[in-house]
Amino acid sequence: MREVSEENIRASFVNCSKGEAKRLPVPRDLAEQPWDDLDFLGWRDLSAPDRSYLVVERDGKLTGVALRFATRRRGVLHRSLCSVCLTSHPGDGVSLMTARKAGPAGREGNSVGLYMCTDLACSLYVRGKKHPAPGGGRIEESLTPEEQIDRTTGKLFAFLDQLFV
Repeated sequence: MREVSEENIRASFVNCSKGEAKRLPVPRDLAEQPWDDLDFLGWRDLSAPDRSYLVVERDGKLTGVALRFATRRRGVLHRSLCSVCLTSHPGDGVSLMTARKAGPAGREGNSVGLYMCTDLACSLYVRGKKHPAPGGGRIEESLTPEEQIDRTTGKLFAFLDQLFV
């Protein structure tokens, strides 16, 4: 992913109003992001524990999406699998991320969901730049790293396509 500015990020959101996009928190460390290793920029809203955001570059165009997720009960022991990068996480390391659809369907309350790494670091897990907490892991695969990256972006693009249906 190419480096993007706060202005470009705010202008990219497709499932919230311009006012909402203007008010949402944007990471302050944009200059320090590992852009060459990112398929998308994802971050959590530290002031609202049930909100996250992601921005994806596709065919030279940025698409930003506001996400919500349910917080899980602490103390429940289980493992979950991210459907984007196929990384297994213990506890609440994977969450059902829901996005309000774009346009009239979203204003009517329609949304789509996807199980994703709660920290939105799928790009880094696929590349081996980040490792899940003990009890989690990556599935051993015969696909090359490039093929795994292509699959990851393909799954994310398919999710984004559902926002416009």
